[in-house]
Amino acid sequence: MTNKQQSVAVITGGSRGLGKSMALHLAERGVDSIITYRSGANEANEVVAEIAKQGRKAAALPLDAGNSASFAAFAAGLKSQLERKWQRTSFDFLVNNAGVGAHASFAETTEAQFDELMNVHLKGPFFLTQTLLPLIADGGRILNVSSGLARFTFPGYAAYSSMKGGIEVLTRYLAKELGARQISVNTLAPGAIETDFGGGAVRDNRDLNKMIASGIALGRVGLPDDIGRAVSMLLAPESAWINGQRIEVSGGQML
Repeated sequence: MTNKQQSVAVITGGSRGLGKSMALHLAERGVDSIITYRSGANEANEVVAEIAKQGRKAAALPLDAGNSASFAAFAAGLKSQLERKWQRTSFDFLVNNAGVGAHASFAETTEAQFDELMNVHLKGPFFLTQTLLPLIADGGRILNVSSGLARFTFPGYAAYSSMKGGIEVLTRYLAKELGARQISVNTLAPGAIETDFGGGAVRDNRDLNKMIASGIALGRVGLPDDIGRAVSMLLAPESAWINGQRIEVSGGQML
């Protein structure tokens, strides 16, 4: 990163939930953001407006994180946005956050479900990061979002969690291979969080919420701001020497 330039983060899936919280907390620390959305353009523009109220700049770009054929065009649009709004040709932080949920037992998981999860959660981050490498500033950061479910198990998430396990291995390889450019790469693994992810069950089903909270050392299910704050911390200058690590942010779930 060049100290004289304004820091810019690219956050996939930044129009709602965890990605929105990440962008807002980064803005509090003086970091601008380019967020992506798949269909929620209005939601994304609202996040951009909220960031502007904090005195920071932001932009929203459409991206289907599960369609690798679209990544080259996205990179071109991103570069154009950087040049127009920030007068630079690179950005500092990439947060691979976009995701979809699917709940099905191992025996009932369909190939279509498996392929969608693979495309969004593993193939997508792999090739999007590869495509954006020329735009990531030397000394930058990559943060891949995994899940507590890659460590502990709940029936119904075999396919989803397998992809997250893959992203955790990929993180270590990226940290090794990008070290020459002083780019650090880490995994953030959230525990159960109250969002609309997976239909919002953890947020809206009180019995389920209570059951999950009983297995968390701090006694409650997480909130989006718990993750947003953690991301802003991991992308802060003080965290520059953290590299190749899996950081779970779960309140101590299933210890």
